[in-house]
Amino acid sequence: MPQWLVLTLAVALVCAVVLTATVLRHRRVAGAEDPSETPDVIEYMVMMVGVVYAIVLGLAIAGVWEARNAADDSVHREAQALYEVEQRAQVYPPGVRDRIRSEIGAYAQHTVTVDWPRLVNGEEPAPHGAELLGTVRADVTRHKPADELEAQAYQPLLDQIAAADSARHARIDNAGSTLPGVVWFGLVGGAVVTIGLIFMLQIRRSARELLLAGVFSALVVFLLFLVWSFDAPFGRSGVESAQPFQELISTV
Repeated sequence: MPQWLVLTLAVALVCAVVLTATVLRHRRVAGAEDPSETPDVIEYMVMMVGVVYAIVLGLAIAGVWEARNAADDSVHREAQALYEVEQRAQVYPPGVRDRIRSEIGAYAQHTVTVDWPRLVNGEEPAPHGAELLGTVRADVTRHKPADELEAQAYQPLLDQIAAADSARHARIDNAGSTLPGVVWFGLVGGAVVTIGLIFMLQIRRSARELLLAGVFSALVVFLLFLVWSFDAPFGRSGVESAQPFQELISTV
C-alpha cells in the first residue's frame, strides 16, 4: 500500500472518530456543561501535557531523521568506494581489470535485486554478497604488481575495498528500526491522551471548534506518520534508496 494512501486513511479515520465523538458527546450533554466553567488547573494541565508530548515527538522525529541520514551516508560511502576500486583498477592488465569490474557489477546487482528487498523487510542480507566482495578483494590481493604504476595502485585499492566492507557492515547495522517498541507505545499513547484532552475542554460542535479539532487531530496523525516513515532507514517499499548502487551498475 502506498505511503500517501496510508497517511490519507489514517488522517481520515482519526478525524472521523474525533469529530463523531465530539458531536455525540454534545448531543448527550445537551447544554448541561458550560465551557467557561472549566477549572484553570485543567487548562494548565492540558497545556503542560501538550508541551511535553510535543518535545517527545520532536525528539523522535529528530532521532529517526538522523538514523536515516546515517543509513544514506553508509550507502553512498559503499558505492563510492567500489567506484574508486573500479577506476583505480584501470592500471591493471585488461584481463584482471575486466574481471574486477565484472565482479563489482555482480556485487552491485546482487545488492539491489537481492539484499535490498531483504533490508526493507527487516531481514538479514544474503551471505552471497559478502562472498562477492571477498572475491573482489582476493583478485586484487593475488595480483602481483608488474610495474611501478600497478604497485602504487595496489594499497589504495585494498584501502577502498576495506572502506566498502566497513560501509557494508554499517549499512546492515542501520537497516533495523530506530525506535524500540516502548517508545512507540509512548508516542501512540501520548497522541491518544493529547487528542482526548479536546473533550476535557468541553469542546462544542460549532463549525470553528470542529474545524480546529479536525486540524489538530490531522496534525498529530501526520507527525506520527512522519516518524513511522522515517523509522525505516531504507524505506518501506521499493529500492529507491539504492540509487547509488543503481548508478554504479550503469558505470561498470
